[in-house]
Amino acid sequence: MKQTFAIGIGGAAGQGVATPGDIFAKIFSRRGLNLNAYNAYQSIIRGGHTFLTIRTGPEKVTNMGDRIDLFIPLNQDSMDRHLKLLTAGAACIYNADTIKPGSAADGVQLCPLPVSELADITRNKVAQNTLAIGAGLHMMGIAFAALEEVLREQFKKKGEAVVAENIGVARAGYDYAAAHFTAFANPLPKTENKYAILSGNVAMAMGGAAAGVKFYCAYPMSPSTGVLHWMAAHARKAGIMVRQVEDEIGVINMAIGAAQAGVRAMCATSGGGFALMSEGLGMSAMIETPVVVINCQRAGPSTGVPTKTEQGDLWQMLGAAFGDYPRIIAAPLDIGDCFKLIPEIFNLADRFQCPGLVLCDLLLSEGRLSVHPNDLDFSPPIDRGELITAGNGNGAHSAASTNGGYKRYKITDSGVSPRAVPGLPGYIHTVATDEHQEDGVLISDEFTNPVKRRAMMEKRMRKVAGIEAAVAPPALSGSRDADVTLIGWGSTQGVIEEACELLNEQGISANQLQIRWLVPLHGEAILEILRGARHTMIVENNYSGQFARYLRSETSFVPSGHIRKYDGEPFMPHHIADAVKEQLAGNTKLSVPAHEIMV
Repeated sequence: MKQTFAIGIGGAAGQGVATPGDIFAKIFSRRGLNLNAYNAYQSIIRGGHTFLTIRTGPEKVTNMGDRIDLFIPLNQDSMDRHLKLLTAGAACIYNADTIKPGSAADGVQLCPLPVSELADITRNKVAQNTLAIGAGLHMMGIAFAALEEVLREQFKKKGEAVVAENIGVARAGYDYAAAHFTAFANPLPKTENKYAILSGNVAMAMGGAAAGVKFYCAYPMSPSTGVLHWMAAHARKAGIMVRQVEDEIGVINMAIGAAQAGVRAMCATSGGGFALMSEGLGMSAMIETPVVVINCQRAGPSTGVPTKTEQGDLWQMLGAAFGDYPRIIAAPLDIGDCFKLIPEIFNLADRFQCPGLVLCDLLLSEGRLSVHPNDLDFSPPIDRGELITAGNGNGAHSAASTNGGYKRYKITDSGVSPRAVPGLPGYIHTVATDEHQEDGVLISDEFTNPVKRRAMMEKRMRKVAGIEAAVAPPALSGSRDADVTLIGWGSTQGVIEEACELLNEQGISANQLQIRWLVPLHGEAILEILRGARHTMIVENNYSGQFARYLRSETSFVPSGHIRKYDGEPFMPHHIADAVKEQLAGNTKLSVPAHEIMV
């Protein structure tokens, strides 16, 4: 397996769990290390339980892993929850003044810090955090200068006195560890690589800017709000108009209005907000105005568990709005892919003049990943499709009819009609949500012409074949003659990859089929890949097996087994590996792993 090192920081909301995580993340990235971070937290401002995992290493780190190497509990509750999960070689650094450790497994090093002796806790309420950071970095074999640099950046706005105080506290923890604790056997390595640390929300926002988005609007709804935060912070510099709207009905209508005016427009929400957008999506389809909508899934139904992850909105996306219409749905595979996917789906939405839907989730939206800057293309290819931006005064264009009139919904072999930006001389047309003729004039206000209705419906639906041809089918990763084929979609890519590595090491050959494009699905290509598979298991973060049901409805394919998780927490690699072994032994066809990190 890859060489990785994982830190777990536990505490109550308000105890400053995030700051140590940010400091560790900066230090690791500046050492040229990859990292993956996930924060399991509650939907309350103070109290509750928060557990932040940061996993790092010289190779790509795709998930939070199975093991904690360094545990920093900031309160007794965290110690009680997680100490028993540590195994030989791990260490626990804690405040000896306020926390009792309990019994640890053999080989686990308990590292009590006499916080009140090392720092003035009357002046610095989070001294235990800073002391633990210093102690932990010494044990990892990282020089103090790296921490000093980050602390100066972290506290410089508060003045030199605060900077000096925090550096002094960190130094005390660092030196105390040198004198009293045993360092880890393998110091953290250093490479020459340079990485950016992105959340999925930031990556999607930056991807929108790279794609040429000029209008973004949203109603704040976790876990999608980070997209709005980035857009608002960078709106002027990026030349993007950003609006916070009163509700998601207003959001989708404003985004479509901006897109109708000719600019690329985007919005983001979660499942509850997306439900309110459904009718607006139907308008986008009927008037053939492209818009990109991001749904950052969280655990439902209703308000559900608003700070937890799930893949439970697939069928909502598939059935959004009533009637038949072409659409594009894609699920990013990791945080780097959150960036890449946005320009791609904008190009497709523009080319085929239909809604483009991005099915993200909290794991990616709020997780963090190291991304190499070379993987972020800020000048991606831009394809606006059949967009007419310059008028000639008389409508003499391929879109024009024999008498010179512009036909916005001209019936074509591809189903795609020339689209003029409103206001161009010679390109006057009607835009309405009723069914219409080629020039946009409604056919539903009088005797509905069945022939014209059928022709217009068929025109729109002819885009489906073009969309399918424009999107690459999925590919199998690993040997075709493996014992087990694990099928996943979206954010489970990284954890399934590592589960396959675990299984291969244990003598069970495993490969992976990960689905990124949900519509179009490329059912025939998927069937061809799975035709020779020995055992197939579908892995997904929901209760009912939504992708399994979708794949069966489109292809009649039924897998050998299912691995599902719906407790709000993501999979760990061993969850999947253990479930595969359980099913190969014939014990079950449905495995539901428990998430022991949060018990």
